[in-house]
Amino acid sequence: MPVVVTVKLQESSFADAVEALGTAKANESVNITAKTANRIVSIHFTEGQQVKKGDVLLELDGVEASADLAVAEAALADTRSQYKRSTELFATKALSQAQMDQIQSTLRQNEARVSAAQGRMNETIVRAPFSGRVGLRNVSVGSYVTPAAVITTLDDTSLIKLDFSVPEIYLTMLANGLEIQATSTAYAGVQFKGKVASIDSRIDPVSRSVIVRGNIDNRDSRLKPGMFMTVRLLRAEDMVLTLPEQALVPEADRQFVFVVSDGQVKKTEITVGRRRPGEVEVLKGLQMGDIVVSEGTQKLVDGTKVRVAGEEPKRPESKS
Repeated sequence: MPVVVTVKLQESSFADAVEALGTAKANESVNITAKTANRIVSIHFTEGQQVKKGDVLLELDGVEASADLAVAEAALADTRSQYKRSTELFATKALSQAQMDQIQSTLRQNEARVSAAQGRMNETIVRAPFSGRVGLRNVSVGSYVTPAAVITTLDDTSLIKLDFSVPEIYLTMLANGLEIQATSTAYAGVQFKGKVASIDSRIDPVSRSVIVRGNIDNRDSRLKPGMFMTVRLLRAEDMVLTLPEQALVPEADRQFVFVVSDGQVKKTEITVGRRRPGEVEVLKGLQMGDIVVSEGTQKLVDGTKVRVAGEEPKRPESKS
């Protein structure tokens, strides 16, 4: 009589998990450049400094822009004075409508010149577009910079965006808000937790995968943009019937198990679902409490009498 090892079918928690590789990105990231070609007269930041939105990072030579603004403002002031006097004369019909229209046109032109001059003046001040940490400084006081020259970088890393690819077969399990766990070789044994923030609207036709973006809180600044991370995506756990994978007896594309009842086995076809290392989900064919052979299936056929390992063999009844 074959001796077998069995397992009693029970419910256990089962969560879908997908592992992928991702790259960390800053929540916001920008190269700081000048809008116009000019000479730097002062720098107001240090490398690695945390700055706030609107902070002045550096100043460019503003002598010419300041002079242009002063000329434009003087011309505007003179035109406004003329317009005021002309309004009074127009009311007494001392000026024609055509003359009044000309003065109004000149006033609007001078107002536009002041706005343009003020804009050029503002371009001599380079400010932080958002709060974050500046990177390495690539210029010095006196340097002549152009719009193509990167002065420094600015990154908001209070939140890290982690982009990773997930095969399309897992598309149905993806949803905003799913928990992710990420690890980095820089921090052995440390798990960084976050949530799925968005899912790309397109499947890559070559890799047959979709880009998923997760957000990870990084107020402690341990993670840096560009870090390579391993991501584990988890779906909410649910209670399901599970079975050791070694209990399966595959035949072509069908799966069978041997159920033990009254000392003999019954070959039973089942339907399996999700898998994880060493374990499968049972969708159909078994119910909770069933006793299934997990070791020793090679010697069995339907109806074989067996003895479960650890149980005392039954002694034949003595005849009186």
